[in-house]
Amino acid sequence: MGQLDGRVAFITGAGRGQGRSHAALLAEHGADVIAVDICADIPTVPYPLATTDDLAETARLVEETGRRCVTAVADVRDIVALQKALDHGIAELGGVDIVLANAGVLHSNPNEQTLEQAAANWGDAIGVMLTGVFNTIKVAQRPLIEQERGGSIVLTGSTAGLKGMTDGSGGMSGYNAAKHGLVGLAKGWARLLGQHRVRVNVVHPTAVDTYMINNPHSPMVDTSRFQQIQRVLPIDRLQPSDVSAAILWLVSDAAFAVTGVALPFDAGMTLT
Repeated sequence: MGQLDGRVAFITGAGRGQGRSHAALLAEHGADVIAVDICADIPTVPYPLATTDDLAETARLVEETGRRCVTAVADVRDIVALQKALDHGIAELGGVDIVLANAGVLHSNPNEQTLEQAAANWGDAIGVMLTGVFNTIKVAQRPLIEQERGGSIVLTGSTAGLKGMTDGSGGMSGYNAAKHGLVGLAKGWARLLGQHRVRVNVVHPTAVDTYMINNPHSPMVDTSRFQQIQRVLPIDRLQPSDVSAAILWLVSDAAFAVTGVALPFDAGMTLT
C-alpha cells in the first residue's frame, strides 16, 4: 500500500519541471492527480513555457504508475478557469486532498527600456506566483473543508523568498516579492484552515535543475548579476526529484503536526 492511497493531488505548473516530478512521485505513492498548466507562452517571459504535449507526458508518467490523471489547460491568473479545472478533476476523481501551488516563471531584463516594460514584467511575475497561488488556494478551500477529511497545501517558494534576490528588473523583483509573499499567505491560511485539519506550508528550494534556469535567457547564466551565491553544503543545485521528496513528506501523515512552516531546502544558503 502507498502512503497516499485514496488521495487526489491538484498540481499547477504540472506540464514539466518540478510540477511533473511532483505528479509522478505522488502517483508512485498512490495519489491520483489533477494536472494543470497554462500550455502557452507569456509575452514578457523570454523562454517557451510548457505545451499540451508536455502536459500529456506528465499524464502518461502518472498513468504508468497505475494511477489516474485528469489534465486541464488553465492560467493560474484566471481564477474562473482554475475553478473549472479543479471542479472537473474532482468530478472525475472524487475529491481533492493535496494542493501543490507550483506554477512559476523566472524572467529578468535588467536593460528594460521603458517603465512600461518593467511594470509588465513585474505584473506577470506577481500574477503567476502570488495572485496565482492565492487563486489556487481559494478554489481548493471549499472542497477541502466540505469533504471533512483534512488535507495538505504546499506552496513552491524559493530561497529568494527568505534571503532576497533581484537585479532591479521588474521580473526578478516580482519573483523576489512573490516568493516572500508566499510565507505570509501560508501562515495566514494555516491559521484559517487548521480547524479543518488542513495544513499549509511553503518549501523554499535553492536552484533546481529545470528549464526555468537552464535556458539562454536565465538570469542564473550570468552570476555576476547577483551577489555570489554561497551555500554551506557543497551542492550546486537540486534535482526536481529532490524537491518532490521533501513535498512527499510534507503532504504525508508523517508531517501531521507541521503547518505554517517556511521550510528551507537550500544547502544552507540562508545561513550565509
